[in-house]
Amino acid sequence: MMGTKVLERFPAGGPRGSWTAEEYAARRRTEGQPATVVMDLKSDAFLVVVPVGDED
Repeated sequence: MMGTKVLERFPAGGPRGSWTAEEYAARRRTEGQPATVVMDLKSDAFLVVVPVGDED
């Protein structure tokens, strides 16, 4: 079964024009991690996540 692991959280109310979650995810991707950004509406935050399997 696949799941996700949260690497980092970023508040949605960041400065205008700031894409900190996307920039963080891009750096993780250059390191070989398949990081993506998702929005957590309940906490009003952007989450950078990576897929994990049963072994993690």
